[in-house]
Amino acid sequence: MLYPLLRPLFFAVDSERAHHFAIDALKVVQATTPPLSPLSDIRLSQQLWGIHFPNPVGLAAGYDKNAAVPLAWSALGFGFAELGTITAKAQPGNPKPRIFRLPRDAALINRMGFNNDGASAVAQRLTRVLPPHRSHPIPLGFNIGKSKVTPLEAAADDYVESLERLFPFADYLVVNVSSPNTPELRKLQEPDRLGRLLETLRVRSEQLATHAHQPAKPLLVKIAPDLTNEELVELARVVLAVGVSGLIATNTTLARAGLRSSISEDGGLSGKPLATRATEVLRVLYRAVEGKLPLIGVGGIFSAEDAYARIRAGASLVQLYTGLIYEGPLLARRIVRELPRLLMRDGLPHLRDAVGKDV
Repeated sequence: MLYPLLRPLFFAVDSERAHHFAIDALKVVQATTPPLSPLSDIRLSQQLWGIHFPNPVGLAAGYDKNAAVPLAWSALGFGFAELGTITAKAQPGNPKPRIFRLPRDAALINRMGFNNDGASAVAQRLTRVLPPHRSHPIPLGFNIGKSKVTPLEAAADDYVESLERLFPFADYLVVNVSSPNTPELRKLQEPDRLGRLLETLRVRSEQLATHAHQPAKPLLVKIAPDLTNEELVELARVVLAVGVSGLIATNTTLARAGLRSSISEDGGLSGKPLATRATEVLRVLYRAVEGKLPLIGVGGIFSAEDAYARIRAGASLVQLYTGLIYEGPLLARRIVRELPRLLMRDGLPHLRDAVGKDV
């Protein structure tokens, strides 16, 4: 209830600086508070890929880029968190300013460019925070991307390096081939390139799991909303053939149609303007994979109704980012508390009964 009153104060601060303030506050929470039990509800909990998700609302990649506060997210009600994007090589990202609020559209434009400390530095820090191959309060995914200086021809080796460094700490791993802010990255969504990359990563992940005497860890792919529906179907065919575990739909968009804000900044658009296309992408993918792969829905989720619509469009899990900026840090908690009411309204006993109901 207080956040709408405080938001103008936060919005008076530069976007990236405000983000750093939020991460610093969560560092204090992580350092001074034992990891909290996740917010859970028997009607919402699921077992996917052999992993227990206490609730379906997760943190999207891009917020905790350096996995600085992996143990803090359960305190905000999240049922899982995806950390990164992390690249093999440390990189500063694109020149500032590089993130812009569009309040009239409840949106953001960002061109961060995978700014992060690099996989080795992140892994070293995580060794002190997360014991390798141990369970976490909530499942943690690690989103990995290509280093900007690495040519496309060497992309597989670059991703493998990040996978190897982060594998001991991850419950699942995500291959980011869809950010619009790294030159040529989206070319990795082309079927031949994507198939070769995913096959390399899947084999290496299985080798690491065997060496660690663990089950194989799920490997997911995060895709762009700017692909055509035909391209989405072809992409689904590729990931099914390779044996990938799931898809995340979607990343930010380059489209600008319908914006009320007058802004000409380059970068990926997120928030409410993305919601319609992100939901449509989910429906296309849900039909294309024929229930063989779980899907994660992200993009423009600001309420329990938004999350529920994404679930009925085919998502087993959902993720938040821009919604946190506009609705406040307890948005995940509110969604988790309201979802059972929506299930009851539709006479559904469990969340899984709603997945794909509208497709």
